[in-house]
Amino acid sequence: MANARRGEVAVSLGGRRMTLCLTLGALAEIEAAFGVDGLEGLGARFETGRLSARDLVAVLGAAARGGGERIGDEEIAALPIAGGLDAFARAVAALFTATFGEAGGQEAQGEPRPFEAAGG
Repeated sequence: MANARRGEVAVSLGGRRMTLCLTLGALAEIEAAFGVDGLEGLGARFETGRLSARDLVAVLGAAARGGGERIGDEEIAALPIAGGLDAFARAVAALFTATFGEAGGQEAQGEPRPFEAAGG
């Protein structure tokens, strides 16, 4: 079960339930995957609002491992996308909101509901 106070998000993607969490290790892994230096570079990368499928695999894989899942990027990449890529992008958005709060600097309030992606 995901612990919202630790920034964890429960998701169901491609029929697989998992917990996502952006630990320091996960953030470092994402920085390396995107070739950016530091959290500011990572933030600037995400401000564009454009994510490739490769970006989704890198973020979801690192966050799944940060949440305690034993899953490689190859397994993330092989998840069926019957619900469309939008479901994966929404999972990433929910993860960043749980970790860093709402846009505008406001903290997310209350316990988030488990995120259910279409097709899961």
